[in-house]
Amino acid sequence: MKNWLLYIITVLIWGSTWLAIEFQLGQVNEVVSLFYRFAISALCMWGFVLWRKLPMLQFTLVDHGFFILLAMGNFGLNYLLLYWAQGSLTSAMASIAFSFMLVLNILNTRLFFAKPIALKTYFGALLGVTGIIALFWQDLSAASFSSATFVGLVLALSGTFIASLGNMVSIRNSNRAIGVLEGNAWGMLYSSILLGLYVLFSPQSFLIQADTSYWVSLFYLAIFGTVIAFACYFSLLKNIGPERASYIIVLFPVVAVLLSTWFEGFTWQLNTFVGFGLICFGNLLVLMPKKVIAKFMRRPVPHAANIN
Repeated sequence: MKNWLLYIITVLIWGSTWLAIEFQLGQVNEVVSLFYRFAISALCMWGFVLWRKLPMLQFTLVDHGFFILLAMGNFGLNYLLLYWAQGSLTSAMASIAFSFMLVLNILNTRLFFAKPIALKTYFGALLGVTGIIALFWQDLSAASFSSATFVGLVLALSGTFIASLGNMVSIRNSNRAIGVLEGNAWGMLYSSILLGLYVLFSPQSFLIQADTSYWVSLFYLAIFGTVIAFACYFSLLKNIGPERASYIIVLFPVVAVLLSTWFEGFTWQLNTFVGFGLICFGNLLVLMPKKVIAKFMRRPVPHAANIN
């Protein structure tokens, strides 16, 4: 029940961040926005871990090296590449590119940790990615694949790959008995420092002018989309493994479509229902325990009555 609750919270929050990010683009430079997002997140995380009196100073230099990799993989460079990608991609194409992290996490888990992956996970991943493509099929069929679009896809896939490597760093930290909250606090701190240095030595300014919607979305992304959601997601990585926890990624667009239906008047069509069906079935396949599937497969098929 705890894992299901973590799963639902992460899906709902990260699915809604796509809408919140729309209020971030165009008003302020992406790097500056990310700096403020992770600076606010770091302050919240450090305030919480200090209040909880969690041990924060016992980590080795090697651990801090992995905290920096975590910062780059999950709290900085991945977002920067995805923000840049959205400058030349539709939200549909960006969502599909990011959904491939499910496949990358499966492959990287096998590569870095030699962990066997259940066959049902491969099938569930295939159904999920197929469902994402079906969900946004009309947008994809109308897209023009220009050179700018190709660059955007490369940026999106690069950001997705880096995010997957960040997930592997989180698994490594958990295997070394480093708590999720402690690791996230250091990662967000290093991320805000690196992004701040980037802004400091660039033509950008820390002083920004933006409307109320920008600041509301910024605090939502910092507190809910970063502090709470990453704590839940990394706990799932530890509890159920990256290959199953990563299926959250293909559920983001589902929440985004539901929000778009409510706030933007999105019209459902046949491909929408097909995409939802494939994603939900794949999600059920990935999360269902093996013993339940085995029991279902062993269930005898009733024979037709013999009528003379």
